[in-house]
Amino acid sequence: MVNADILARLADTIEARKGADPSTSYTAKLMHKGLDSILKKVGEEAVETVMAAKDGDKLHLVREVADLWFHTLVLLAQQGLGPNDVLAELARREGISGIDEKNARPE
Repeated sequence: MVNADILARLADTIEARKGADPSTSYTAKLMHKGLDSILKKVGEEAVETVMAAKDGDKLHLVREVADLWFHTLVLLAQQGLGPNDVLAELARREGISGIDEKNARPE
């Protein structure tokens, strides 16, 4: 079984690399390029995830989801957030019908 703390450890690594030299850290390079570059990577990875799922290649799908999660964690860090913020929201929604939860959102 994979350690469930991997998201927290990865978020810590991303935080530590935010201010690193962009020539030595992919995360620092993304952060240095700014929000638009990070958003572009999240979008690219989301599309690649969809394509892998449509192809039916489970290993490829897992790898693309890992890329998507990583880039989403970079986005969260850039916005001053982390995986615990998302996990808290998921916990808030637990036991609530998806339809009810969506209908309760402000417009």
